Amino acid sequence: MTRAAVPGLASRYPIGGLLPALYADDDLAQRFTAGLDTVLAPVLSTLDNLPAYFDPSLTPADFLPWLSSWVAADVDPAWPAGLRRAVIARAVELHRWRGTRRGLVEHLRLCFGVQADIQDGGGATWSSEPGAQLPPPPTGELLVRVWALDGGPVDAGRVRDVVAASCPVHLTCRVEILPGPPDETGG
Repeated sequence: MTRAAVPGLASRYPIGGLLPALYADDDLAQRFTAGLDTVLAPVLSTLDNLPAYFDPSLTPADFLPWLSSWVAADVDPAWPAGLRRAVIARAVELHRWRGTRRGLVEHLRLCFGVQADIQDGGGATWSSEPGAQLPPPPTGELLVRVWALDGGPVDAGRVRDVVAASCPVHLTCRVEILPGPPDETGG
């Protein structure tokens, strides 16, 4: 349902009451302005509640896709409204950490309810000793190990899509779905 089709929505500012006294008892003027009130009531109601449209926790569900486009939040329309609202509310923070381990871990946790262990095969190394042995070449692989926080199923395809979208182009991405958290030895 759109806000333009709310049956019986009364105007907070009826035009008939704003007319000069000469038209207060004129039936035609009152019916005409009542028709305008019916058309303008959804517009005025929307304007009266405009700040709520910019709050992800308050905005109407049909407004969420538009609000998510404002903050470039990548939300799936199939997600429950509560999850879409949470992702939109945290979009700016997630963008701040985009491209980092922390950002990817938080994105996966928020969107899929999973925990992730990320091993980055790229990057740079340095040595504090001049003439030291060169480090081994990077593996060129981003390994993301994922497990559900509640022990439930993990949608591997959607997790892979998010990881692939976040993976730097110079690295290959590999996602492993684990039944539980890895032990301290990394296995």
